[in-house]
Amino acid sequence: MSESTDGGPGAGWLWGQWSRLALRVAVATIIADQAHKWWMILGYQIRHGERVYVAPFMDWVFVLNKGVSYSLLSLDSQTGQYFLAVFSVVVSVGLWVWLARMGTSRLMAASLGLIIGGAIGNAIDRITLGGVADFFSLHAFGYYWYVFNIADVAIVAGVIGLLYDSISTSRNAAANRD
Repeated sequence: MSESTDGGPGAGWLWGQWSRLALRVAVATIIADQAHKWWMILGYQIRHGERVYVAPFMDWVFVLNKGVSYSLLSLDSQTGQYFLAVFSVVVSVGLWVWLARMGTSRLMAASLGLIIGGAIGNAIDRITLGGVADFFSLHAFGYYWYVFNIADVAIVAGVIGLLYDSISTSRNAAANRD
């Protein structure tokens, strides 16, 4: 059976119509995320726990997150960090296969590329730093949002893109039935 690259029936398990776009977005996300983190650590030389005023609503603060979102499931051991890194890679492979086999739009590909790139960027941190390096701290009126990084922004933007793609696809399908 030949493998098609059009994303239709017979599409390959690992490469489909939208794979090239998703790969470009994922690689760009990883590069931006890692370049920023290493610039903050080596170039700016921010120290763990140090807070730097940036604007009335934002500071830079270096936090090493040993858990997942909002520091949930905090795993302090090296084994725990490797487990979370491997889990991120497994989820990324699953999302990649989903895109290759079921990808339907540019938005879906770009969104999955953002999620995959963000997940791999954070997995790299877990292996190289022993946790995810977070730097952005937003705050207003005494309320502080959790500290996050570029990979986290990419993951959230990717999820929003997938939701929008799903809703718009559903609406278009409903309109075509009428």
